Amino acid sequence: QVQLVESGGGLVQAGGSLRLPCLASGLTFSRYAMVWFRQAPGKEREFVAGMDYTGVNTYYADSVKGRFTISRDAAKNTVFLQMNSLKPEDTAVYFCGADRTYGRPGSAPYDYEYWGQGTQVTVSS
Repeated sequence: QVQLVESGGGLVQAGGSLRLPCLASGLTFSRYAMVWFRQAPGKEREFVAGMDYTGVNTYYADSVKGRFTISRDAAKNTVFLQMNSLKPEDTAVYFCGADRTYGRPGSAPYDYEYWGQGTQVTVSS
């Protein structure tokens, strides 16, 4: 049974940084694409960053490119989202997702079978 648990959210001032861990159980990273999505109030869930099963290839939404970094620590079964230079428009609930695929991570929520419960990130101006 796959379970994903996010943490690390909170309130931060614009320009600050946060690091979100996603602890994964019941899966092997070498067989899964891992992603981060976010959902702001009144908006659809949107792709933020993704990593394919190799852990080498990463992908980012244009809005976060150069500011956010996705990484993983296989020994700790954890995927991270490092968020720097945060902006008020980054305020959202951030979700970790997983899909058993050897291809490029999809950019739509329906591409993913497994989700965590989400963690709130609030960026004040």
